[in-house]
Amino acid sequence: MHSLRAEHKLITALHDVLRQEQELLVAADIESLDKLTPRKAELINEMALLANQRHRALGAAGCAPREAGMETWLDAHGTEDDRKLWNDVLGQTREAKELNRLNGMLINRQMSHTQGALQALRPQAQAGVYGPSGRTATNTVSRGFVAR
Repeated sequence: MHSLRAEHKLITALHDVLRQEQELLVAADIESLDKLTPRKAELINEMALLANQRHRALGAAGCAPREAGMETWLDAHGTEDDRKLWNDVLGQTREAKELNRLNGMLINRQMSHTQGALQALRPQAQAGVYGPSGRTATNTVSRGFVAR
C-alpha cells in the first residue's frame, strides 16, 4: 500500500502536468512546453518503476503480478480505503491517458499549421525565374536517349 500511495501522488502530479501541457499547447507557448516536458518524462519513469515494484510485491504475495493481481490482493487483505485509493489511481490513469491522447492531437494540429506556414514561405515552381544566361531557369534534368 505504501507503493500505491506513492503511485497515487505521482499520477495526481502527472495529471496536473498534462493539464498544464494542454493549456500551453492551446496557447502555443513552446518555451514553457520545453520546460515542462522533462518533468512529464520524470513522472512517467517514476510511475513505471513503482508499478514494477507493485507487480513484484503482488507476485511475492501469490497474486498475479499485474493490475488484476491488485484486485485479488485487495479482496484478501485490503480495506475499503485501500480499494478507494486503488480505484482513484485507476480512474486518474484513464483520465491521464485521455489527456495525453488529446494533447497528442493538439501537437499534431500545431505541427500541421507550422508545416503549412513553412510551405507558404517556400518558393513555388521556379518557372518564370531567369538564370544567369537570361533564360528561364528550370529544375528539370534532361536525359538523352541512346538509339541503336
